[in-house]
Amino acid sequence: MNKVILVGRLTRDPEVRYTQSGTAVATFTLAVDRRFAKRDANDGRPTADFIPIVAWRKLAEICGNNLVKGRRIGVEGSMQVRSYDAQDGSKRYVTEVIADDIEFLDSKNAAHEGGYTAPAPSSSGGAAPAAKPAGGGFGPTIADEEIPF
Repeated sequence: MNKVILVGRLTRDPEVRYTQSGTAVATFTLAVDRRFAKRDANDGRPTADFIPIVAWRKLAEICGNNLVKGRRIGVEGSMQVRSYDAQDGSKRYVTEVIADDIEFLDSKNAAHEGGYTAPAPSSSGGAAPAAKPAGGGFGPTIADEEIPF
């Protein structure tokens, strides 16, 4: 199974390009805090991983129109490792997350204001933005009575 779920902030505005056939592709980097990082090893500051994200088609266009540097989002997708030959003849490897769904976790203006507001609608690949449950929206909602423990 290849499934990735990340929550973090954009390090820059998404870059949207189009393939020769007209398919939109958006690329951006997500800064994801390490949950159990040792703060002492980094002068008391939390550490983060910087994960490259790729979105395709309608989801790419939605990202380009709605995401800005600093915006907090959740990404659900799969990890992909690919390789290519560089101009110097060496083989290069790239690891990135291919987004299937992106959840907007703050408002468009919150990234610039530094504050948080109610979550904005989310977007699914190929579909118009749709509201997700406030609890994150990354899975089915289960009533407490249905939990077996």
